[in-house]
Amino acid sequence: MIAIGCAIYGLSIDMISIPNQLTDGGLSGITLLIYHWWKINPGLSTLILNIPLILIGFRYLGRRLMIETIWGTICLSFFLSFWRLIPIINQFSLEHDLLLSAILAGLLSGLGLGLVFRFNGTTGGSDIIARIGQQELGISSGRIFFALDFIVLTISLSYIDIRHMLYTLIACYILSIVMDKVQQGGTRAKSLFIISDKYEEIAKLIDINIDRGFTYINAEGGYNRSKKHILYCIASANEVPAIKRLVLNEDPQAFMQIYDVNEALGDGISFNRKKRNWLKSLR
Repeated sequence: MIAIGCAIYGLSIDMISIPNQLTDGGLSGITLLIYHWWKINPGLSTLILNIPLILIGFRYLGRRLMIETIWGTICLSFFLSFWRLIPIINQFSLEHDLLLSAILAGLLSGLGLGLVFRFNGTTGGSDIIARIGQQELGISSGRIFFALDFIVLTISLSYIDIRHMLYTLIACYILSIVMDKVQQGGTRAKSLFIISDKYEEIAKLIDINIDRGFTYINAEGGYNRSKKHILYCIASANEVPAIKRLVLNEDPQAFMQIYDVNEALGDGISFNRKKRNWLKSLR
């Protein structure tokens, strides 16, 4: 999967970024700077520039991750050279539409890097910096990438105009969003916290009509110190309207909080999903 992610990322750079004079952020952006200044193959410069960063990574990220980083670096260097030999690269020109180029570059690059990070690898370069920041500072890799990209893009004004730089910034923004989405996982859901004196009746209705499990959480009222029970439930986004109707029909005074869940794993969510009669749930 790390190799597949590197293949997609390399394809994005060779097929979209370079032909349409869009630069890139991080180390990839630096290799594009070198390519435009001295015409050195990005695959070769990527391999050379990664050597000192890999040595730093061994100290902070450990042996296992850095072995996978070396693998990702080799894969990216290979595909950056490989795709340039494929005829389709020269046939896929989007110079007439820089906005479309920026969107497509952001989507493909974000997908590729997201796969690499999701399977605990990096492609070297700024990936190592992003992984260290994520591990040591708790900052999402997408945000670190965007900050590093902005710095490199500013330097890139030495060989591209402000118009191309701004379109590249759009691509980098899309990349950061897509990468975080892919890295976090695709099984998204909603979490519901329901506070009601009729929590048992509401739980039975959710179980019978929506076929979702639930959990009781013991709580205490902040005003009169009375004992409360919070009903906690995870559901898919399209089940939330039906749950809200069940709750409000049973107890119009019920208090509900609904949150986005980046990733949900477990029976009925990520596997063993039950087939539902959506016409019934709409009633």
